[in-house]
Amino acid sequence: MYDVVTFGEAMIRLSPPHFQRLEQAQSLEVQVGGAELNVAVALSRLGLRVCWVSRLPQNPLGAMIRNKAREQGVDTSHILWAKEGRAGLYFVEFGASPRASRVLYDRAASAISQIQPGEVGWEEILRKTRLFHVSGITPALSTSAAQATGEALQVAKKVGCTVSYDLNYRARLWTEEKARQVQTPFMDKVDILFSTEEDTGRVFGIRGDDYRAVAHKLAEHFGFQVVCITLREDITVWRNRWTAIAYSEGKFYDDRSYEVEIVDRLGAGDSFAAGFIYGYLAGDIAQGVRYGNALAALKHSIPGDVNWATGEEMEAQIKGAGLRISR
Repeated sequence: MYDVVTFGEAMIRLSPPHFQRLEQAQSLEVQVGGAELNVAVALSRLGLRVCWVSRLPQNPLGAMIRNKAREQGVDTSHILWAKEGRAGLYFVEFGASPRASRVLYDRAASAISQIQPGEVGWEEILRKTRLFHVSGITPALSTSAAQATGEALQVAKKVGCTVSYDLNYRARLWTEEKARQVQTPFMDKVDILFSTEEDTGRVFGIRGDDYRAVAHKLAEHFGFQVVCITLREDITVWRNRWTAIAYSEGKFYDDRSYEVEIVDRLGAGDSFAAGFIYGYLAGDIAQGVRYGNALAALKHSIPGDVNWATGEEMEAQIKGAGLRISR
């Protein structure tokens, strides 16, 4: 039925225009974003059959979030609608050197944080699905959300679905100790892990001399089929270098490094995950790394959490697209 199913929260994103601080803002730009929704949208735009599962409040903000997913071709028929709870909000202040950008969350008691095990018909949804994707943000929302995540992972493995998991550690949602305690039991159900070198150190205490050593240790410790590590070098707030590697069965997969001028970096890791999943399902690990890196690089040039890049643009980046105006 689906190529990919994702599960997680999406929020309303509010940001002051023109690099203003929240204190000085008189208007706020509205976007919709959330890690698993970002992955779902990117994959749908690349032509895959994608479903996003969540729990939203039955009000106009919930409808706004649903509509943003649906307009990009994502199946939203398995969203749970709640009369209680709310849509989470988050605020983004865009900085410039030497002031870093900053995120402020207002997501407590969101509808999905109140999700309970047994509410989602996972067997029906995942029975004919090729890959299930979730991130560490979802179980961080509440104890019941963690239980629902564990339930989804259990069913995914039972029906033979490949599982990808983005560690996505958020210090403002839970402690390192709690993240380790909750997520370690999930890892034996994960085939593909997405992370950064820093997050794996915080959550699992796995560190090494470099990111290659970290990827190798993760695969050895948990038995992952593939470990992907994303790598960002901050040159300035608005200029970075981006790349990623993958490790599988004793082999490393590298790709070129992109120098990016940043319009909006939020969602870049989700774009890498989407591009990797697309390339992995269509071809192999090496193709996944190339697609993931290209799609993530393009995301830096697009406002909002969602990546509006096309498959043609992704392919062009891989082939070395130039910077001249296309006309």
